[in-house]
Amino acid sequence: MKTAARARPWLVLAGLALGVCVTHGFARLAYGLLLPAMKSEMGWTYAQAGWLNTANALGYLGGAVLTMLIIRRVSPARIFAFGMATTAVALLATGLDAGLAWQTFWRFAVGLLGALSFSTAGALAAGLFPGDARRSALAIAIVFGAGGGLGVVLTGGSLPLMLDTWGPASWPVGWMAIGAVSLCALPLGLWAASRLHAPVQAGLTEPTPLPVRRMLPVMAGYACFGLGYFVYLTFLSAWMSEQRASAGFIAFVWVVLGASICVSPFVWRRVMARHASGLPMALIMTCIAIGTALPVVLPKGPVLLVSAVVFSSWSPARVLTSCGRTCRHKPGEAPSACLR
Repeated sequence: MKTAARARPWLVLAGLALGVCVTHGFARLAYGLLLPAMKSEMGWTYAQAGWLNTANALGYLGGAVLTMLIIRRVSPARIFAFGMATTAVALLATGLDAGLAWQTFWRFAVGLLGALSFSTAGALAAGLFPGDARRSALAIAIVFGAGGGLGVVLTGGSLPLMLDTWGPASWPVGWMAIGAVSLCALPLGLWAASRLHAPVQAGLTEPTPLPVRRMLPVMAGYACFGLGYFVYLTFLSAWMSEQRASAGFIAFVWVVLGASICVSPFVWRRVMARHASGLPMALIMTCIAIGTALPVVLPKGPVLLVSAVVFSSWSPARVLTSCGRTCRHKPGEAPSACLR
């Protein structure tokens, strides 16, 4: 790691968090805020609207696989920088044409390019504090919690009010504004990547077969996690609009959701640290299920705020997985024991 990263690790961490803000908070979550206006203006069905999110998810899956293939040849810092820069440009381009084919292409591209940056952010954050498991885990929590949560707060607090003031036809302005803000975040993100000199992974260890059978329960859990996560964040604004919620209330719910995402990893850290089992993940999945169901069962008023707070538990699931990959623990210790 370069000297500047050692001297100013928290500033470097801020740049990495901005990368997650762009490639996750903006690229993946802002679509749900603009969806009602886009659906109304283009006359899309829910199937067409959902297809765009599917295209984004397919792109993200492709980007995650691509990262796994190239990380042995290319520095994670370079992958992060490339993904952040190209995602910012793709977000800006999303507002240039309303055609479904064009939107499909850019939603796929945003997923693919954003995954390159998002998939490397946790490893880069953990590398800021070599040999210090607690601060490494704190860095991961800040990157995924504060980074993603900041994106939700910024878009959730502004886009519903913009659409209410300028009308549904202003949705392209929303995408271009997101792209412009992403470009403004780019200098610090690229600077942070330039301060990190993580070596490529080639030749470090011999590849070993994946324990696929042992991984199946975890994979099934994350599949359920993804189902609730995508449905909730894609259609939350559309659902509230159908319930005739005001733009101010929709914005407030999203700001509460984003703020809860920021703090959620720290609220859950004791549970994750004390249990070397699947209990933390089971509890997180239960909260996601409850948070997803609440707006359907009780779609009015304060219940939506409770739903947003409970649903924010998806953020610790990211921290739990990333911490397990990057931190060192004693045998039998929970992957997130360094969060104690």
